[in-house]
Amino acid sequence: MSAAALAMVLAAAVFHAVWNLAAKTAQGDTTVFVWLYYSLGCAITLPVGIVYAVTTGASYGWELPLASLVTALLHIGYAMLLQTGYRNADLGVVYPVARGVGPVLTIIVAVCFLGERPEALALFGGLIVIGGILTVTGRKLFQRSSGLTTGLLYGSATGAAIATYTLWDNFTVNTLAVDPIIYFGLGGLIQSALMLPWLLTRREHIRPTLRTDLRPAIVIAALSPLAYILVLYAMTFTSVALVAPVRESSIIIGSLLAWWFFKEQDPLRRILGAGIVVIGISLIALS
Repeated sequence: MSAAALAMVLAAAVFHAVWNLAAKTAQGDTTVFVWLYYSLGCAITLPVGIVYAVTTGASYGWELPLASLVTALLHIGYAMLLQTGYRNADLGVVYPVARGVGPVLTIIVAVCFLGERPEALALFGGLIVIGGILTVTGRKLFQRSSGLTTGLLYGSATGAAIATYTLWDNFTVNTLAVDPIIYFGLGGLIQSALMLPWLLTRREHIRPTLRTDLRPAIVIAALSPLAYILVLYAMTFTSVALVAPVRESSIIIGSLLAWWFFKEQDPLRRILGAGIVVIGISLIALS
């Protein structure tokens, strides 16, 4: 993995962790909050993408709206699966399974079906990264009270959704050659439009959510697009089988930040997991 790609994906991981930290402070209605930061993110990225397309003379046909529609549907499906899983099982089961299954499936599909051939050392490093993630987040998997079966079901489905949108986005920016900025911006616009009917059913929550959660929504609207656009650009010149696990190192960063800011428990387990992830990323970087 090149130094540039590694730097981009690790920077994206930091931004991803910080915006998730902001999301944890939200107090208002979830649907309104998600729609709000989708819409604000689109307002930031879509004009930049349009300016970029005009200045570079880029032109697209059917592939841009179709690809953006597909990614919007996939991301909304992922979000709904995740939230449903959280309502029906422990976060400590759903979250680690989803974040472990996602990159594993991405690696399998990329190697077995897309013809990608990253070096064995890099693949081993990716598996070590996943092991570090599970070290930090996976201890509840083995607790009797964790709702294991339901959590595994929703976690696996969510992980499959992560792998699906990752592989689709990789196909879009490489095979269809759509620029990540305008792709992300248009996808955000479609996401916002598709969620609008849900928003209208909860219109009484709009004003209170704006009052309590506008600041974290702005943080997410700025950092979430930046994080994922960096990942998309990295995928244009790096194997998606390597990008996917390194990207998930954001979980380690977020876990350490949660311990630091919110005084969450088990600092030693978090530090151990972070150390394992660093070893995995180092192997990927050396390949």
